[in-house]
Amino acid sequence: MLGVQRTFDDLGAPLYEVPFCVLDLETTGATANECEITEIGAVKYRGGELVATFQTLVNPGVPIPPTITVLTGITHLMVVDAPPIAEALPSFLEFIGDSVIVGHNVRFDMSFLDAAADRLGYGKLANRTADTVALARRLVRTEVRDLRLRTLAAHFRSPVSPNHRALEDAQATAHVFFELLARAGAIGVTHLDDLMRLPTAKGSPQYDKLALTEGLPRRPGVYSFVDREGEVIYVGKAKNLRTRVRSYFYGDTRRTVQQMLKDLVRIDHVACATELEAEVAELRLIHATRPRYNRRSRPPKTTHWVKLTAEEFPRLSIVRSLRDDGCLHLGPFRSKRQAETVVHALWDATPIRRCMTKGGRRSPACHFAQLGVALCPCDGSVARADYETVVAALRAGILTDPESLLEPLAARMRRQARRQRFEDAAAARDRHRALASALEQRRTWNALAAAGRIWARDDSGDSIVVDHGRLAATWRDSADPPLALAPGDPFPVSAVPPTVALAEEARLVWKWLDRPEVRIVDIDRPLAFPAAEVRRLERLVS
Repeated sequence: MLGVQRTFDDLGAPLYEVPFCVLDLETTGATANECEITEIGAVKYRGGELVATFQTLVNPGVPIPPTITVLTGITHLMVVDAPPIAEALPSFLEFIGDSVIVGHNVRFDMSFLDAAADRLGYGKLANRTADTVALARRLVRTEVRDLRLRTLAAHFRSPVSPNHRALEDAQATAHVFFELLARAGAIGVTHLDDLMRLPTAKGSPQYDKLALTEGLPRRPGVYSFVDREGEVIYVGKAKNLRTRVRSYFYGDTRRTVQQMLKDLVRIDHVACATELEAEVAELRLIHATRPRYNRRSRPPKTTHWVKLTAEEFPRLSIVRSLRDDGCLHLGPFRSKRQAETVVHALWDATPIRRCMTKGGRRSPACHFAQLGVALCPCDGSVARADYETVVAALRAGILTDPESLLEPLAARMRRQARRQRFEDAAAARDRHRALASALEQRRTWNALAAAGRIWARDDSGDSIVVDHGRLAATWRDSADPPLALAPGDPFPVSAVPPTVALAEEARLVWKWLDRPEVRIVDIDRPLAFPAAEVRRLERLVS
């Protein structure tokens, strides 16, 4: 039977558990589409021990060229009574099974096997392959004059000398392969996925530090790179800790990565029950340690909010602290520029006051009022009741009716695009997206905070508990929550997230909850959003 595609877990198997089938073919020429197999030789190993041998001549059904006879010693008389490939191949495929196929320039042998298997209705082989040429190029290129099988066999003192006969060449290739595995093991290649990636590794100067990854599990989790001063310099998350961390040593040529590996002296990790737990743990650790090589999710030096002031004629203000003063807020924002984009979006959508002048009947109207883009009370001509209508519309847009704020921006974008004022259209688009994101963030936070404690589970068996917008616990494959989930003090609740970290955590939690395969097991209070949705530009276009 044909080998089947190896699973992800198989790729993580230790090399001593992986079956290897080392093979060699003799053929009538160099092209699989035009030439035929004349001999098959293979040896099968598990745990480094020889478990089976396969050897047969094959009747190619065509004359063997004299040059091939001179090279291999195989004549037409030798193969005339041999089985044709249609009879030999089924037994050989059964012999291979699900082994990893090893060969010297294995692509040549696989091209002939695939061509024959495909022609006979078996389909191409799904087995993974390892090439001793590629491994030797990576591991011993500076020690040998060339990478021919005869040269490598002599270099590693193979007891069998290759002689262009299939079985002897396969045995010599096996000896070379296991010598190369010993070399690879010295630099930390101990599992199948390591072996598959080794030939393409670019030879990082820090490759010897690969051994630091040996203790990492193949589970979701968070990893930390630590320098010689004990400072955390980088934090990351992974579905598979071992595979992800080792990928930094397999040819990532970015300058920052190379410098980071140079500074690395220790790798710490925390295994997590679920991928969501890993994402949240990464976020919290980045905000706690501020690693110098992390750019994404690193906490900002200052945080900003957009605030509707409590003045007689309220206006929009950008503030750097969140106070419990009863005012309406949007945010938090990572930068003042992001907050300014939202302010301009609200200005475009409503005639809310823009000037800061206290105003009076003798004061001149500001240029915003003169242009008619804002209802500013600076000249004393605006009645408070009229202005309260504008403020009420702004509040309603933020709290319950987002379309009243977003549609003017979308219309402005379309109008500017029709006029071929594409820069102005792009500015309107960016403001629409920024405001929609801020409105969704506020809604998500309020819905999660108002719901209190939520216990949810998905179809894969992952369970989480969310406490007022923060992840409190995760676990897998259990009907009941652990005892640690006894009711506790709730987290402080505010109308908007008090930090960027909490805002991002709430976004991750909601993204997990808002999937069709998730169901709520228990909840303190209803998880509810306003009836009117926040429509993104992408939804409007579709």
